[in-house]
Amino acid sequence: MSMDTKTLVDWVLGSDAGFWWRFAGVAAAWALPITLWVSLVGLISIWLERKISAHIQCRLGPMEVGPHGALQTIADGVKLLAKEDLIPDGADRMLFALAPILAFAGTFVSFAVIPFGPDLIITDLDTGLYFLAAIGSLEAIGVIAAGWASNNKWALFGSVRAATQVVCYEIPMGLAFVTVAAVAGTLSMTEIVEQQNGMLWNWYLFRNPFMPLAFISYYIASLAECKRAPFDLPEAESELVSGFHTEYSGMRFAIFFLAEYAAMYVVSALAVVLFLGGWYTGIAPVDKALAASPLWGNVVGALVIITKSFALIFVQMWLRWTLPRVRLDQMMHLCLKVMVPIGMFVLVFAALWQALLPYAGALNGREALYPTLGSVTGLVVFLVLVIGGWMWVRGVIRATTSYKTANYRT
Repeated sequence: MSMDTKTLVDWVLGSDAGFWWRFAGVAAAWALPITLWVSLVGLISIWLERKISAHIQCRLGPMEVGPHGALQTIADGVKLLAKEDLIPDGADRMLFALAPILAFAGTFVSFAVIPFGPDLIITDLDTGLYFLAAIGSLEAIGVIAAGWASNNKWALFGSVRAATQVVCYEIPMGLAFVTVAAVAGTLSMTEIVEQQNGMLWNWYLFRNPFMPLAFISYYIASLAECKRAPFDLPEAESELVSGFHTEYSGMRFAIFFLAEYAAMYVVSALAVVLFLGGWYTGIAPVDKALAASPLWGNVVGALVIITKSFALIFVQMWLRWTLPRVRLDQMMHLCLKVMVPIGMFVLVFAALWQALLPYAGALNGREALYPTLGSVTGLVVFLVLVIGGWMWVRGVIRATTSYKTANYRT
């Protein structure tokens, strides 16, 4: 048990508490709030998904239950709780029941090392980034177990696709992690954020011209890890009915969806911590004023991280309703022949840039007060990539619209 967790338990229960009482104290102090937060993230994300998809398709989405349909997700959750829990005759009953728990546990445990603010972290491991890379595969094990235990060929196809996808895209994601670790010199999540203190150009996204490529590589890999379109091959409703959760119903079906949306927040919050300054606003005077007050520093820091994370979640949803699903061979080609070479290139040259052209100011740029060649170049590269990506997406939308219009005219 780490010192910070021990101190918390001592404060809650007293230093003479027995093991089980101390265990209950930790559960009450951390597990319950995180469970409530994961549930809240799921409720908000599902409502956002429906509204974003509706507006992209020029419709309104749910409007009847609650103001602007805000309570529709709660109504659906109550409906799922009332559904009958079915298990197929030929299924492995124990593994079938355990699979949703495994899928949810992998995402749930990830919250232990993701900071919500300067002091709002369950445990600041020295190997926090390594811990996240290791525990992230647990959700995939739950998905594979669900497909295998269902005794359904469509569910089995979905689980095999999930295994292939996760094994492939963990490589470029791991390369992005190693790139950040090489530049930061640490695997601690809070230390990585602290090194991005100061103005906007202190963020690792702009630290050198190769970091924007690392960020984009990580973000694409995170879409595949979360099974989000255009990498939703394990579910693929048009091909596999519902993929790995075809045979699931009731609350077990809801747990899979809750795990997916919680994983979307985890990968987005991790991107914020690694590349987008964490709880820092990017305006040095504001951050310095907030640091003078621990209370407001944590409150505003949590709001900053949550806002940045939901901005990235919005992009995930935007991409889902914009891009078509890729084929399995295209998914493999993109990972192994495009993203892995780019990830290795970025890792090598980001490390060389850090070694040969150190960031202006003190070691690791903690006290840097002005942008260097690396940060300016990184900002320019990022803007070029964003503008180019936006023009490409807009071209896809226009081409699709003109195609539909031509068909209507004929």
